[in-house]
Amino acid sequence: MENSAPLNMAGENKETPEDMVPTPSGAGAGASARATDIKTLNEKIRQESAFVDLLVLEMNKVIIGQQQMTERLLIGLLANGHILLEGVPGLAKTLAINTLSKTISGSFSRIQFTPDLLPADLVGTMIYSQKEEGFTIRKGPVFANFVLADEINRAPAKVQSALLEAMQEHQVTIGDQTFTLPEPFLVMATQNPVEQEGTYPLPEAQVDRFMLKVVLDYPHKEEEKKIVRQNIAAKAYPQPNVVAGPDVILKARNTVREVYLDEKIEQYIVDLVGATRYPEQYGLPHLKPLIGFGGSPRASISMALASKAYAFIKHRGYVIPEDVRAMAHDILRHRIGLTYEAEAEEISVEQIISDILNKVEVP
Repeated sequence: MENSAPLNMAGENKETPEDMVPTPSGAGAGASARATDIKTLNEKIRQESAFVDLLVLEMNKVIIGQQQMTERLLIGLLANGHILLEGVPGLAKTLAINTLSKTISGSFSRIQFTPDLLPADLVGTMIYSQKEEGFTIRKGPVFANFVLADEINRAPAKVQSALLEAMQEHQVTIGDQTFTLPEPFLVMATQNPVEQEGTYPLPEAQVDRFMLKVVLDYPHKEEEKKIVRQNIAAKAYPQPNVVAGPDVILKARNTVREVYLDEKIEQYIVDLVGATRYPEQYGLPHLKPLIGFGGSPRASISMALASKAYAFIKHRGYVIPEDVRAMAHDILRHRIGLTYEAEAEEISVEQIISDILNKVEVP
């Protein structure tokens, strides 16, 4: 795809004029007709994604800085994925997902994971009622639109497996009954990278269910000053307004899947994920002894969907290579296993992903 949207000084896509909409792969009248369809789709998505700006505006009333976290939360919500956040305490992780739930009038629950947590504490249980002389179902906190799984790696395997069903199937089994979870449904799990005593490593099968793994850093000095002022001010803490309902999000999810993904971009995604499995086939033989295992097909699916959602929040009806590159680190960092040799040489997953992005040819 030679015609890609220009970038401004901040590295973000500027609004693309109609004549810069990329021409689909192919030749002749068919390709011309598809280009016309993409222009129509581009205009449709500009209109239907207008609520995103209002939603971000409301979140920025409460969350100062952390634009990456806000953006990734929206991408996870629009692409029907879950998010794993890694960062030290106090970076507004809980506040962010709670604020997002308020802006779309969704239900929110927070679950503090501890070593003695039981699956019933998460999904619910059956309780005997003497009055009714039978068992009744009491649903757990997972029955919410937005679920914050705080310090998820502190819970044992049984709890992890209970959450796994909820994340993958969007349903919960209690006793012999199965209940569908409310839609939209988003799990945001957090991990503390500092304190690792008494934690359980997340199984690869569960880690792979998270569409994105986002690593948070401290805010800049100016942002931190604003945070301090906002929290010590005499006036009431700002509250976000509702700008969209759950029905708007569900409609937007369907629209996100309509975003045009050219065949060349598809190949680029497959090549990026393939380079994590067989780096020697992509001119990266030095990475082979460093990678224990690469991304699964779920990584390719997640990268395609996340790239479409990224294009959607940028008000574009088509994906460009920069969208894929913007999402690559968050999609791949938790799906690449390092060998002991990589750890001995202090080579990080971030370095490996950067090497792959620099080597694999951009369409």
